[in-house]
Amino acid sequence: MKISIINAKISIILCILLSFLFLSTIFIFFQISTFIEKPFNPDAPDKRFIIKPGQSLKIIAANLEKESIISDKKYFSLFVKFKKDDKNLQSGEYILSASKSPEQILEIFKKGKVNLYKTTIPEGLSINEVALIIETKGFCDKTVFKNLCMNKTFINSLGIKASTLEGYLFPDTYFFPKNVSCKKIIFIMVEHFKQIFTKQWHLKAQTMGFSIHEIVTLASIIEKETGDSSERPLISSVFHNRLKKNMRLESDPTVIYGIKDFDGNIKRKHLKMKTPYNTYKIKGLPVGPIANPGAEALYSALNPAQTPYFFFVSKKENTHKFSETFKEHNKAVRKYQLNK
Repeated sequence: MKISIINAKISIILCILLSFLFLSTIFIFFQISTFIEKPFNPDAPDKRFIIKPGQSLKIIAANLEKESIISDKKYFSLFVKFKKDDKNLQSGEYILSASKSPEQILEIFKKGKVNLYKTTIPEGLSINEVALIIETKGFCDKTVFKNLCMNKTFINSLGIKASTLEGYLFPDTYFFPKNVSCKKIIFIMVEHFKQIFTKQWHLKAQTMGFSIHEIVTLASIIEKETGDSSERPLISSVFHNRLKKNMRLESDPTVIYGIKDFDGNIKRKHLKMKTPYNTYKIKGLPVGPIANPGAEALYSALNPAQTPYFFFVSKKENTHKFSETFKEHNKAVRKYQLNK
């Protein structure tokens, strides 16, 4: 009889405990459900939040609570583990706010919607100048960037048949995350070049008797010779006409590119220097591009205007005077350069 009473009491206690556990579970489930759907502070402003590579869910949740983006780190951790997303939180810099629900925040982390920084690379810059912009934006060291652009193994991995990536860092406006690597930036810029330089352009270059590298080289010279886009086909025509006649291109920008630590003042002695880029001393195109040309310059290199011109001289207003003969050219030089 006593055993029956004891068993009955144990059963009652177990029922109470189970009921308590059941009610507690329902309560916690309700709390978490409310937690994941409700923003902590609907009026909160945006703030930067960083997930470092390899950071654990425990630390991420604790940092979210510390920054007052969520109200409870434990609930957030339980929710993420329940969703089996604890390995899917991507590192990077995010712009978050407590006005977003924990559920929305988790989706942002899963999709890697990191904060992107606008970076504009103008046409006609050299590798050194591009590297300086990348460093100034805080992405990566300019020396590391430049060394990668000169690394033959890395260049080959990108599918570029050249000794450097000069000419292949396509100028445009990009949006990079803060933790992007030098390799990733270069990869994106080179891939953009490949998209611009279409198969039709490949075939056009072959038909004209040029390699892709030669067209990029010519385009880079065209890019540096004029700031007026309407002149690019005319500049291109002069160089094409000269190449057909086996004349030297005699382009000042190519001379400048071959001068180490150029001070901005081109002199006669520079024109006499023997470098692989001095088109006053060598015939044909220089050994490689002297800058990174944009789409218009590349198009102009492939599609020169049909003109009789062999010469041009700056009118000191971003435009040029084009001439067919050396006599006409000298006259233009006297007028626009010597003011005679």
